[in-house]
Amino acid sequence: MCIAVFLWKAHPLYPFLLLLNRDEFHNRPSKGLHWWEDREIVGGRDVLAGATWLGCTKDGRLAFLTNVRELDRLPHPKTRGDLPVRFLQSRKSPMEFAQEVAAEANQYNGFNLVLVDLSSKTIFYVTNRPKEKNVTVEEVRPGIHVLSNARLDSPWPKALRLSQSFKEELDMYGEGEFPIIEMVDKLMINSVKDEDESMLPHIYPVEWEYLASSIFVSMEREGVRYGTTSISAVSARTDGKVAFYQRYLEEETWNEETVSFQLETTM
Repeated sequence: MCIAVFLWKAHPLYPFLLLLNRDEFHNRPSKGLHWWEDREIVGGRDVLAGATWLGCTKDGRLAFLTNVRELDRLPHPKTRGDLPVRFLQSRKSPMEFAQEVAAEANQYNGFNLVLVDLSSKTIFYVTNRPKEKNVTVEEVRPGIHVLSNARLDSPWPKALRLSQSFKEELDMYGEGEFPIIEMVDKLMINSVKDEDESMLPHIYPVEWEYLASSIFVSMEREGVRYGTTSISAVSARTDGKVAFYQRYLEEETWNEETVSFQLETTM
């Protein structure tokens, strides 16, 4: 489970700003933010699958993914984390790649995938849930958006809390620079839960959903720790400067890493 909030083409200094929490079992091997072997992709990496939940490239291609909360799963699905990697390695536009994914979407368990090209200023969203509907491929409109474990901008309580808090931060700083790490600390480590049981989605057991109803998740399941294992922030400025910050858990110790680079084209 993950949650992300992002701003798109609605600020004079930051055409794109993303904050994202990844939730995972603590014992699943992962690597924090780093340049991959080809020096073209930067992001964290799921060592088990060789995939990622969030990554970007030097030329401004970016992709992130969340899983859909559901009970029914395929017996032999393709790895969802491969989707961001394939986009980052391709030369296709976000729309072209989204259409390619849509054609094979039934081979994956439920996912939400956001595809970004900062240079061409385009974002597309694709999801294969709910099953009763056709695969959704749509261009993302300017503004604030939140993505959790249902469709984009679904009004889950923690998504609404994050969206409102994010908007308040943006309003506070107006058209000036954002203190990104301060925003991470203020918004993405929030452990407030849904105390009203009726607010929960009622897909998984209530006890589990209650513990997962906060923006920052921390719980133990059958002796295994589960929760937020990385917190990321990606900002792209109009002058083409991209900054990727990540705080990640490694052997139960939190580490920090920042990577910055310059796009060849301004935004």
